[in-house]
Amino acid sequence: MPEKKSSSPSFLTYKEKPLVRMGNTLYYGDMRDKYVVMLTIMGSHEEDGINFADRVMVQLLSTDASKPITERFIKKSEKNGLYNALDIASIWLQRALSED
Repeated sequence: MPEKKSSSPSFLTYKEKPLVRMGNTLYYGDMRDKYVVMLTIMGSHEEDGINFADRVMVQLLSTDASKPITERFIKKSEKNGLYNALDIASIWLQRALSED
């Protein structure tokens, strides 16, 4: 019997939310939701041939396309390391989505 293929693309997830990378920018959350988080890697270092993020800018964004881009930024912070950035991103996103 042939396998059914999913019509939606599969993404890497973190705490059950999509995590999509585009260069040094990662988007965390579902674009169909009211908010997503943009993580921008500002600095990195190399150890044993592997790059590790040092400084990461975390920004909570509204996905409302009717708002001007400057009004879409809700919160902003800079964290040391990708894990710390993802940790605060998941907290911010969970809180923002639960307020609706």
